[in-house]
Amino acid sequence: MFDKQLYRMSDIQEEGDFIPVFSLGDDELNFDDQYNKLMPILALKNTVLFPGVVIPITVGRDKSIKALMKAEKGDKLLGVLTQRDIDNEDPDADTLYDVGTVARIMKILKMPDGSTTAILQGRSRFKPDTFMDNAKMLEATVHVLDEAVPEKHVEFDAMASSIKDYAYQIIELSPNIPSDAKMMLDNIKNKGFLVNFIASNINLSIEKKQEILAQNDYLQKAHMVMNAMNNELQLLQVKSQIESKVRTELEKQQKEYFLNQQLKTIQEELGGNPQEEELNKLQVRADAKKWPTYAKEAFDSEIAKARRINPQIAEYSVTLNYLEFLLDLPWDDTSKDNFNLKKVRAVLDKDHFGLDDVKNRILEHLAVLKLKGDMKAPIICLVGPPGVGKTSLGKSIATALKRHFIRMSLGGLHDESEIRGHRRTYIGAMPGRILQSIKKAKTSNPVFILDEIDKIGKDFRGDPSSALLEVLDPEQNTTFHDNYLDLDYDLSKVLFIATANSLSTIQPALLDRMEIIEISGYSTEEKIEIAKKHLVPIQIKEHGITNDDVSLSPKLIEFIIQKYTRESGVRSLNRTLAGVMRSVAKKVAMEEKYDPKLSEEDIKSALGPVKFDSDQYTKVDLPGVAVGLAWTQVGGDILFIEASSAPGKGKLTLTGNLGEVMKESASTALSYIKAHAKILDIDPDTFDKTDIHIHVPEGAIPKDGPSAGITMLTAMTSVLKQKAVKSHLAMTGEITLRGKVLPVGGIKEKILAAKRSGIKEVLLCEDNRRHVEQIPQAYIKNMKFTYVNHMSEVLEKALGLKLK
Repeated sequence: MFDKQLYRMSDIQEEGDFIPVFSLGDDELNFDDQYNKLMPILALKNTVLFPGVVIPITVGRDKSIKALMKAEKGDKLLGVLTQRDIDNEDPDADTLYDVGTVARIMKILKMPDGSTTAILQGRSRFKPDTFMDNAKMLEATVHVLDEAVPEKHVEFDAMASSIKDYAYQIIELSPNIPSDAKMMLDNIKNKGFLVNFIASNINLSIEKKQEILAQNDYLQKAHMVMNAMNNELQLLQVKSQIESKVRTELEKQQKEYFLNQQLKTIQEELGGNPQEEELNKLQVRADAKKWPTYAKEAFDSEIAKARRINPQIAEYSVTLNYLEFLLDLPWDDTSKDNFNLKKVRAVLDKDHFGLDDVKNRILEHLAVLKLKGDMKAPIICLVGPPGVGKTSLGKSIATALKRHFIRMSLGGLHDESEIRGHRRTYIGAMPGRILQSIKKAKTSNPVFILDEIDKIGKDFRGDPSSALLEVLDPEQNTTFHDNYLDLDYDLSKVLFIATANSLSTIQPALLDRMEIIEISGYSTEEKIEIAKKHLVPIQIKEHGITNDDVSLSPKLIEFIIQKYTRESGVRSLNRTLAGVMRSVAKKVAMEEKYDPKLSEEDIKSALGPVKFDSDQYTKVDLPGVAVGLAWTQVGGDILFIEASSAPGKGKLTLTGNLGEVMKESASTALSYIKAHAKILDIDPDTFDKTDIHIHVPEGAIPKDGPSAGITMLTAMTSVLKQKAVKSHLAMTGEITLRGKVLPVGGIKEKILAAKRSGIKEVLLCEDNRRHVEQIPQAYIKNMKFTYVNHMSEVLEKALGLKLK
């Protein structure tokens, strides 16, 4: 608004841009003109002329010049109408607005460039009636509209005053409006002219200005002008606030810059610059660092950039952190391996009982490394139930090899950037946990435990298991790429050991890159040795007592194992022994008299009644109950199969939360019994008149797999023959419709579970004999194993049937 108050001829464009001018009298709208009925018409492109306002226009079109000259020769009056389409070079009646302003020609100027400029003053509003058919110029008969400005009207006077106040505020907020604009406003006395003047100058579209001009009621016209000014004032206020904030921020930055420059100058005078000294220290470390050429080149590039950056901006600290991370990584720094294989074996045996497969694999790798001098480290995955020592074995391996130990838990990991890191363009970017751990280890050949690799998650943030493919592939991890480091890093010297409870949830591609070593559950004999050599001494030390305060015989430890624990590992045993030690510590602290050599009664007093009784699991007195062996993620377990019969229509019911494979095994077993009813001496009509119900206890636990096939067949035959299954007998194996017994997996875990439960005899497939032979005989002494190939053999052994 008011941005064209000064008269500048260079700003004038053809019949468009205008510079409003006005006289400073008191009756700007009281004109005593005599208007002719027929007037020449001048079309304006991009402005609207209001009564009382003076504007200069440049006239260039022939019709406009002729209309101007005709008016100049006559009464100097002509009609001014605004075009609807500014691009139309030959306007007619249809392309002009129907309300305009009668203008008086105040002066016509011939410009140096040959153009014609006319200074026009708006007089009164008019409407054209009829346009003449004149090819030379636009002419029309017109009638003038009344200009009735309200006098002594309170509302109009108040609005006129508000319009002037708005104008003052807009002038103050607009830097382009000259300072004498306020004086111009002060000299306007006529309120109607004030409305027209503001409407002419305000920043509105041609359509809006034309709408104001066409309004007959000055009160409504003032309303429209006031609303437009209010919108512009709000826009200017917001703009002013933004500019103020920007100005304040710039002033702050400039102030900080000058202060930093002064501080820098002072520091130079005093002979020191902290930032420069810090970078020099990093350079000294870099010069003494052993690292690849490409890493040194990256460091040199980044430190040169850091010297150019203002230390006060955020990028400087990001660059500094990156430089420190580059220096902290142990690029070519390695620890010296312990090649005394006998001592390594001794350390491994001292820390862990058993686990010969893992120990032998580590010794083999170390032997090749000793002979060859260099070898890519194996990627080992230890799979077994909880509590068997998978994680602690990794620490023991690191101790034996004299390497640094790192453990990284992958359980519940969902974000891929935890492995690969974030790009440095992000705020708060960090390297991945792989390189962070390598940095903490300070050597590039540590023993790195990837714990719970089977429990990695996956969501919208990426798939961490896919990111691990590069880490755990010996062919790729020589050039591992971390997004933060943005350089290749060699992980081939790292001895990665992954741990898992199950292989079923590990991505196949990831599983293919690892060397799988299965760790089975411990036998009772192994647990006794582990308790004697490791658990009991640790618990004695942790509870502040001595060896003289407590003594546990192997027989008593076996009692604790069999009566208070039921697991493949030793975690529960460790907690149970802690309970015993707490009881002893209490007696020592309270100075009570007791026998340090504990008995079974002392154990019951400390731990309560026995939790597990082998006899209740193994004594089978009723027909229809058979004991099977199952494998779970926490080791082996025994599984009861219960069958009952009742009069009915031959329906088979299965309960106990069974999976599809297990249900199919039950159907296969029943089909076999029906097909061999004559051999089994069962009346064929019995199947049509009898409903059979098979139930597997602990129904809240899902169960599936084919290994219960022979157990289901035995239980159904038992109930149909009303003959109880042999006591202390368990079995496992898959069956076919022909009665063949097929091998199953998890034999060691199942047999150890049977031993823990007091089972004395186990029926297995002949093909499983080799798995039993791999179990140390000391662990399965007093157990009998019967190997079968056909169901007839199973029924003869389990039910004592003599089949034809």
